[in-house]
Amino acid sequence: MTSRDRFFAACRCDSLERPPVWLMRQAGRYLPEYRALKSRHDFLTLVRTPELAAEVTLQPLQRFALDAAIVFSDILVIPEAMGQGYHFKDGGGIRMDFTLDGAGQIEALAAGAVRERLDYVAQALRLVRRELGGETALLGFAGSPWTLATYMVGGGSVDAGARLKALAREAPGVFGTLMEKLAVALVDYLKMQVENGADAVQIFDSWGALCGDADYKQWSLDWIERVIAGLPPGVPVIVFAKGMAAHAAVLAATGAHVISVDWTCRLRDVRAAAGPGVALQGNLDPVLLNATPDAVCAGVEAVLRDADGMPGHIFNLGHGILPEAKVENVAALVATVRAWRKG
Repeated sequence: MTSRDRFFAACRCDSLERPPVWLMRQAGRYLPEYRALKSRHDFLTLVRTPELAAEVTLQPLQRFALDAAIVFSDILVIPEAMGQGYHFKDGGGIRMDFTLDGAGQIEALAAGAVRERLDYVAQALRLVRRELGGETALLGFAGSPWTLATYMVGGGSVDAGARLKALAREAPGVFGTLMEKLAVALVDYLKMQVENGADAVQIFDSWGALCGDADYKQWSLDWIERVIAGLPPGVPVIVFAKGMAAHAAVLAATGAHVISVDWTCRLRDVRAAAGPGVALQGNLDPVLLNATPDAVCAGVEAVLRDADGMPGHIFNLGHGILPEAKVENVAALVATVRAWRKG
């Protein structure tokens, strides 16, 4: 069974001798080869240059026996393609080039320009697919409508959703227009990724917890459901909603094939809530990768024991890999999962 087959089997909730493994945010500053590339090119150049994005995507697979790769990009390419650019501040953090602060600006967003303006992502996917052949799964990704809108209306990574929540309550029609445009753009974008080599896609609802329990379905999950419904049948969709494992049942009801789980809850508890028809991904605390190989092995085995006997498990971190992660710890993680046998 190839790595690609193993990944698909897990998404279908087929029983496996061991779970497939890939890491959210596989590339990054923990890798010396990434730091070397970053010393010559800024982040946005890496994202927008297909050859460089493909090189970064493949770097982790040249070191580790992973079952899937995730294309190197950024969730904010969608607002940029719609006409609202972004940049990184000197002191850290993201700043949108301007803030959406009225119905006119939202109406002006170009939801239909994604394929043309993000062709560099399609090119990167084709380059990576050619290198991987049919052996290893390739994932695309995007932010959820709610998460993207948080940045677009808030103006960056500091606002934490206050402006967007106010818009949703005070001007629901304008809010709906923004979410509709984002859903249209995201369906087109994720379809493009599948057409250019992605075997599966992941939707990051990173700011879903800002909604609060009462509003989460209406403000975020209903729009994720719209996006998933617009994708080709049979394409596995992973949804990662940080801090929202308590909503496992409604997350599964979006049509997601896989729910990605952060490290704050037990996989077995999420399985009980989500039911048997959806696979789970996760959920090692990424901070463990800053520790020692022994600590990593113990943590990995604890996750594997929690998921033991549970069909449909993809081993992953409970969030993105941190810049402080040690290469030897990532190697220990992958080796431990690959050595795992049930029973």
